[in-house]
Amino acid sequence: MDPPEQESAVKTLADLDGFHLVAVGSPVPRRRQERARACCLRRLVLELVAFDVEMLVLESRTATLDVRDVETVKGARFDLPRGTSFRVAHERGRDEPLLWAADIVAGAIRAKRDGRPGYRRLIEDLVYEVAVETNC
Repeated sequence: MDPPEQESAVKTLADLDGFHLVAVGSPVPRRRQERARACCLRRLVLELVAFDVEMLVLESRTATLDVRDVETVKGARFDLPRGTSFRVAHERGRDEPLLWAADIVAGAIRAKRDGRPGYRRLIEDLVYEVAVETNC
């Protein structure tokens, strides 16, 4: 998207009823991306459960990487209260438009880190951002 389209997308998201929880691990060397993703995913699960969320839908990448995500979520369950119900599923981005919201939020957060805070300001009251230590 060009900048006017990006701004329009963020404004549209800001007008919708919703709350976005984001786990950010940064900076991360390119060769440590999957490790950092696992750290962020684990933290995201813990945060979501604190908000009484029982299911997380992630954008599907490849079969192997999707399995890795599921294993990460299974590992996070050991840190959850006993009896907690939490599931994870994968959907293709083109099949699940709600995943676009996550992309828009991630883009706004990235833009702020790159010195362009305008998009993030538009959704300031809708986003809870958690810093994750990835040890990468």
